[in-house]
Amino acid sequence: MKVTLQRENNAVHFSGTSGTSDVKINIDGSPEIGGEGKGARPMELVLFALGSCSVFDLSTILKKQRQEVDDIQVQVEGKRREEIPTIFTHIHIEFFLKGKIDAEKAAKAAELAVKKYCSVHDMLAAGGVEITYSLQIN
Repeated sequence: MKVTLQRENNAVHFSGTSGTSDVKINIDGSPEIGGEGKGARPMELVLFALGSCSVFDLSTILKKQRQEVDDIQVQVEGKRREEIPTIFTHIHIEFFLKGKIDAEKAAKAAELAVKKYCSVHDMLAAGGVEITYSLQIN
């Protein structure tokens, strides 16, 4: 796996591409270091990675369970320490499901998605980040 970051301006706006697709993402820094709001910040990308990894796995498991899912949304919130580097200390993932869904099956699916199958979770947890999750149906 390989990604490339290309500088887009004289500040800290970069575009990112991966070797597996033609999709381009925009990355920018905070205003304190010259960011101009032209892309996601690096630590936001960490939250995006955890949320997308978890929800991809959750979607797959729910499909295998034959749950009738009309919609899925995930919100990921991280708390960071004050000292530098300002790493995450706690991250909470909240899944919102709509459809004809068995609550017990969905809870088991969420546990598997987050704690067993999501490699981003395992990398962050190995670094000492406390990761919790919750599930809301309809």
